[in-house]
Amino acid sequence: MADEKDTQTDAKDTQSNGKGRVAGVIEKVKEQIRPKLNQDLEGLRQPQKTQLYKSIFRVKHEETPRSRSLSVLSNVFLHLHPARINRDAVRYSYTWGMGGITFYLFVVLTFTGVLLMFYYHPTKIQAFRDILYLEHDVPYGKLLRNMHRWGAHLMVLTVWLHMFRVFLTGSYKKPREFNWCVGVILLVLTLLLSFTGYLLPDDQLGFWAVTVGTNMARATPLLGSEGPLGPQLGMTAYNDVRFALLGGSIVDSNALLRAYIWHCIGIPVIASTFMIVHFWRVRKDGGISGPSPVMLAKEIKPERP
Repeated sequence: MADEKDTQTDAKDTQSNGKGRVAGVIEKVKEQIRPKLNQDLEGLRQPQKTQLYKSIFRVKHEETPRSRSLSVLSNVFLHLHPARINRDAVRYSYTWGMGGITFYLFVVLTFTGVLLMFYYHPTKIQAFRDILYLEHDVPYGKLLRNMHRWGAHLMVLTVWLHMFRVFLTGSYKKPREFNWCVGVILLVLTLLLSFTGYLLPDDQLGFWAVTVGTNMARATPLLGSEGPLGPQLGMTAYNDVRFALLGGSIVDSNALLRAYIWHCIGIPVIASTFMIVHFWRVRKDGGISGPSPVMLAKEIKPERP
């Protein structure tokens, strides 16, 4: 009887010890989660003070002398360049200069594109004839067209290299996560600019490239007639995203006109808006991100006794 009582006592002690360990683990987890929960609750109460809000919208400084100076120094219109920059962040070997080169190419493409519009008609009868006329009869017309064509190819390349550099250097992290999303949108818009401009010469290369590209749009989720959930939502070959892009069921004059409008008006206006936001956020986030600053020996101040 004594042995049975001892066994029951040991079992109760083991059970109580196990419950104590579980309770201890639960308390540790609660202690780890509680600060995050309090932070999330505070963000719900005052969303304008969260990092997500500050990375997207302008934030008003509190009324103090230091904040008044910050409102001037951090204003992109009153103070175009940052008051202080990381010396190592502007090294060409670090930035590659891809962002500036991409913007320069966009300016060149805008200028040459406006000049090309003087000699181009977006119709099936006249489009390819205008290209031949531009290359063989217009003074420096071939140079003008090739500047636009090769500038477009280079812009796609420099955008990719810019995004690659930003990813490698971790410049997409806090507080620049919103600007990274804006950059991804600009990358997509650049590819769309290149794609819509491909059809404008109305040659065989552009015709079949756009045919293949728009056929791929059939498989778009929700919006394509052959994509996931597309048929369930009533998408057919005559109302899906491919039909909207082409203005019909085949690549003809409607597709050429829509590509011309998107290429010359729609996408450039949208891209310009996002570029303004992109440059503004670079300035508001403290300029170009860079590696940890390295101090020279002569810059180190001796400690006061």
